Amino acid sequence: MKTLKFTLSLLTFLCTFSLAFGQEGVIVYEVKMDMHRMLSKEREAMKSMIPEYNVNKQALYFNPEASLYKRLVDEEEEATAGSGGVMFRERNAFWELYLKPTESKRVSLRDFNGKKYLVQDSLTMLPWKFGEGTKTVAGYPCKQASYFDEKRKHIVVAWYTDKLRPFLGPDSYASLPGAVLEIDVNNGERVVKALQVDLRPLKKGELVEPTKGERISEKQFQALMNEQMERMRQNGGNMIIRN
Repeated sequence: MKTLKFTLSLLTFLCTFSLAFGQEGVIVYEVKMDMHRMLSKEREAMKSMIPEYNVNKQALYFNPEASLYKRLVDEEEEATAGSGGVMFRERNAFWELYLKPTESKRVSLRDFNGKKYLVQDSLTMLPWKFGEGTKTVAGYPCKQASYFDEKRKHIVVAWYTDKLRPFLGPDSYASLPGAVLEIDVNNGERVVKALQVDLRPLKKGELVEPTKGERISEKQFQALMNEQMERMRQNGGNMIIRN
């Protein structure tokens, strides 16, 4: 019933604004994660062994009906230990997120232990609270919204613009009446910020729903992750989950 209501509300909203928000194009985001802050107190000794920040670029391809969020082609992650510190580069893990709001459709293509999975789920509305703050991101005037993530126990602050189509954004942050151009998770622990917005006709193959991989649910995929974490724990290994 919740999924049905969500889909109907999206259809109504998108139909109302279909003429005003008929753009298509690509938004390039910088994703910066504070690796040290993600360590538990028991693992603080690891700070000397891992860089402080991890930085990479992601692209959000979109048209009026759907969007695809993924790393840029040949993009590498950059991790630094701070000013004057050590720097290394590594390939990003393969990952894509396809959203089609009018069908409440969410398909995530993930690579786990060398195998590709198509994780299917329905879209959900996050409990956003609208603020009064405003600022400019990538040349667009943005409004503020936020919510408290009960599961992870952190606050998420979003900056979105109504100059681009609604229900558009990086990761799963695509349930606001505009395009999300910046996300701040837990006061700087993870920041996703748009560097540029390129409104243009999409090229063939830029926005395609992922179809290759074993189809499983989010619950089944999380069970695989938990099993791997337990296996690593028993073997004395360490694992940092980035979400």
